[in-house]
Amino acid sequence: MLVALGLAMVATFMFLIITKRATPVVALILVPVAFGLFAGAGMGISDMITDGIKDLAPTAAMLFFAIIYFGIMIDVGLFDPIVRGVVKAVRADPARLVVGTALLAMIVSLDGDGSTTFIIVTSALLPLYLKLGVSPVVLTVTAGLANGTLNILPWGGPTARAAAALGISPSDVFIPMIPSLVAGLVIVLLFSYHLGVMERRRIGKIVIRESVLSRENDAVLVGTGGGTGGTGGSGRSGGTTGGDDAAGESDDSTGGGFVGNALDPNRATLRPKLFWVNAALTIVLLAVLGMDVIAIPVLFMVAAGIALVINFPHVKDQQSAITRHSSSIVSVVAMVLAAAVLTGVFAGSGMVEAIAEWLTSILPDAMGPHLAVVAGVLSIPFTFLMSNDAFYFGILPVLSETATTYGIAPVEMARASITGQTVHMQSPLVPAILLLVSLAGVSLADHHKKVLWRAVVVSLAMLVVGVLVGSIPF
Repeated sequence: MLVALGLAMVATFMFLIITKRATPVVALILVPVAFGLFAGAGMGISDMITDGIKDLAPTAAMLFFAIIYFGIMIDVGLFDPIVRGVVKAVRADPARLVVGTALLAMIVSLDGDGSTTFIIVTSALLPLYLKLGVSPVVLTVTAGLANGTLNILPWGGPTARAAAALGISPSDVFIPMIPSLVAGLVIVLLFSYHLGVMERRRIGKIVIRESVLSRENDAVLVGTGGGTGGTGGSGRSGGTTGGDDAAGESDDSTGGGFVGNALDPNRATLRPKLFWVNAALTIVLLAVLGMDVIAIPVLFMVAAGIALVINFPHVKDQQSAITRHSSSIVSVVAMVLAAAVLTGVFAGSGMVEAIAEWLTSILPDAMGPHLAVVAGVLSIPFTFLMSNDAFYFGILPVLSETATTYGIAPVEMARASITGQTVHMQSPLVPAILLLVSLAGVSLADHHKKVLWRAVVVSLAMLVVGVLVGSIPF
């Protein structure tokens, strides 16, 4: 019963957000509450949700102050040189821009934090996407794929969880998976180039269509006595350029987050004299983040406070700096806290444990020798439908214990289990992806339509390469 309810709950939630029948916040709250009550939770559902909120409260705090910190750095111009460099490198070519997005996301993802990666990539590149007329969905897809693939880094989280759950070394899990990681990154770059080429063609068709419409309008003006004013070069140029400008304004108005004016060289918040001070502060922040010696929420709280004092010493300016990013903060934190309802009910009602036991019971004996590959395949949907903690500490140990009877080592099961991370990072249960789509002004449904099948391809390719090189037994 709990298995059916758990799967039905997730399916209902996904159906509502993909079909846009409910916002993610509404679906994350009401669907779990309804299914939890139906499962007999009663008044105990309050404690379940409270436990979920306690688990995700540090994440909400981290995102709150991370948005403030990086928002300030964008306001004061820290990332402007990156934007100018990318603009120069891509030469107004959508294909170059999308590949550049993938490369930048890969580089920044080396710090192991998805939220930081998405904030930096979006702040640096979204204005350029809007300026060239490239769909922001392409940005979220490319950045999501790149970050998800690199999420198997030992300090990224999943590899450490798998190692801890099975009592093995993270390096023993990760190092043999490097060929799989390289293969996954290559596929991400190929997807990025293909998306860029499609955008180049789409934008080209729009320009051609606008040019044709402009010429037709000019012909009408001539035929009705409009004179040379209607057929002049400036008239055609104005028609085409006007169309591009209008499209640009429309795109900019729909762009979400705090990056809409990141390319404005005349904004009042620029602090060129403090550039190296802000750069040093950010480098120290990322270095301490990688050292993992201070809790991330505390680190961002302190960094945001220092950034506010340095760049905006007056109280009124500090309040304005926070208010500028309030829309991003509210939308992201609301979704994180709403996700706590789903995770709390999922765990508190016993649905996670029931699904794990059901899964192991239905596996036929013939699949025993292939349990490593089975674990890899199952990691794709299961890490999407539940948190990494639930999968690696709840399901993986059960699968690994069964696999040992067939001579499959725990470390081999751990390697297979991390191949689904490219798909996992697209889950609405991952706060970082909610941050990404919010900052880019993209709906989660539109992101999923383009990213999920590509993420599945990347994950399966990593699993296949792992089998071919011998790090995962077949």
